[in-house]
Amino acid sequence: MKDSLFILMQYLVPQHLLSRLAGKLGGCQWQAVKAPFIRWFIHRYKVDMSEAQEPDPAAYSSFNAFFTRALRADARPVQGDEHCVVSPADGFVSQLGPVRNGMLLQAKSRRFSLQALLGGDSALAAEFEEGSFATVYLSPSHYHRVHMPLPGVLRETIYVPGKLFSVNQLTAERVDALFARNERLVCIFDTDYGPMALVLVGAMIVGSIDTVWAGQAAPAPHGLRKTDYRQQRPAVQIARGGEMGRFKMGSTVIAVFAENRVELNAALAAGSDICMGDILGTVITDDHLDA
Repeated sequence: MKDSLFILMQYLVPQHLLSRLAGKLGGCQWQAVKAPFIRWFIHRYKVDMSEAQEPDPAAYSSFNAFFTRALRADARPVQGDEHCVVSPADGFVSQLGPVRNGMLLQAKSRRFSLQALLGGDSALAAEFEEGSFATVYLSPSHYHRVHMPLPGVLRETIYVPGKLFSVNQLTAERVDALFARNERLVCIFDTDYGPMALVLVGAMIVGSIDTVWAGQAAPAPHGLRKTDYRQQRPAVQIARGGEMGRFKMGSTVIAVFAENRVELNAALAAGSDICMGDILGTVITDDHLDA
């Protein structure tokens, strides 16, 4: 009954209004507002401030600045060599596996459309047909910057407006096509191992989604919007493990790879803990394909 009520309330509440208000509150720089909020959050979610580049909670100008805090340079080592694909974020593996018949696994037997996730572009979705994916859920307690699983050059972004349901496990199990319904930013990178999509999914109370190359990318005012970066000079080129974006409040990242390009880490399963820089998989080289 409690779970059903939680899901029902998400349909009834003004999702965008609540999230925008949360964003305003998070950006407040009044000491009387931000200081107790940060202290409460650290206590409630057991945030390890010893990992932070700035460990003093009082040093942050706002809750948003604290929430998107940088970590010490040695806090998240990028593991393996250049053939290792690393996790884009701290979190829990929600699901991972193959793209089957244009569908991704959301939870248990619930699947959703890759084409819908990528903003409805059938030609783009075809680049990832029969590929592989991994979904990482970031809870409020996690580090909220998003990094590159592989080195890549930004090709395009697609801002897709949508709902703002929670993206926790319960909601993923109850709401159809959750990740293809929520507001999201699709980032397409070209890599030495084919195209890679990183989809940053918005959620209830998420103030915004930012990227390192354009600042705030979501919410955006004018509906679905594609931005082509192929002619930009210098190109937006980011190394493996390099930061590409961040969430102001928790959400989900979905990494999608082309067919026969990434073998996912067999030690991972739905529910696995993972940190940014941990090995998500290994690339499949052309020599391996030809063997």
